[in-house]
Amino acid sequence: MNTERLYLYTRFERFWHWAQTLLILVLLVTGFEIHGTYRLFGFETAFTVHNACAWTWFVLYAFIVFWMATTGEWKHYVPTFLKLMDVVRYYVSGIFKGEPHPVPKSERSKHNPLQRLTYLGIVSVLVPFQMVTGFLYYTYNQWPAFGFAGALTLQVVAVLHTVGAFAFLAFVIVHVYMTTTGHTLTAHIKAMFTGYEDVPRH
Repeated sequence: MNTERLYLYTRFERFWHWAQTLLILVLLVTGFEIHGTYRLFGFETAFTVHNACAWTWFVLYAFIVFWMATTGEWKHYVPTFLKLMDVVRYYVSGIFKGEPHPVPKSERSKHNPLQRLTYLGIVSVLVPFQMVTGFLYYTYNQWPAFGFAGALTLQVVAVLHTVGAFAFLAFVIVHVYMTTTGHTLTAHIKAMFTGYEDVPRH
C-alpha cells in the first residue's frame, strides 16, 4: 500500500487521550464497586479514588476545552454528514472486503464523519451528563441548600449516573475495537503514542 507519514496528534492531545483513558477505566472499576457490583478495593477506598479521579477529570476536561478553543483543533470535531453513509457502509461491509476507507485521514481532517459525530456527542453530551449526575450524587446531603429537595431523588440520580457509566463502557469497547481497523492492527494505537500515522496516499 502506498502511504505517507503524517503528524496528526500533538503531544498534549496524546497526553489527554491517555490520561482520559486511565481516568475513565478507574472511574468505571471504582464506580461499579460503589454500586455494589463486586468487591475489589473496599467501599471506602473505591469511593475516595472515584471522587479523586472525577475531580481530576473535571480539571483535565476544562484544559481540553480551552486547548481546543485556542488552537483551532475544534475544527476537527465539527459535524458533517458528507460521506457519512459511505463511512457507515465501509465499517459494516467494505472493511471486510479490503475496500479503501472512503474518508482517509489528513492533516486538515483527522476524523471521519462518524468519528466527528461520536466524539462531539461524547464531549458535549455524555461527559457533561456524567459530571452533573456525579456531582449531584456526591452532594446529596447539600440538596436542601441547593433547593433540590423534593425535586430529585437519590435513586433517580444513581440510576442516571449508572446509565451514563454503561454508555461509557460501551464506547470504550467499541473504541478499542476501532483501533484495530487501521491499515495494520496497531497503526492507530502507535499513532496515539508517537503522533505520527502512516495513511494511504490520496
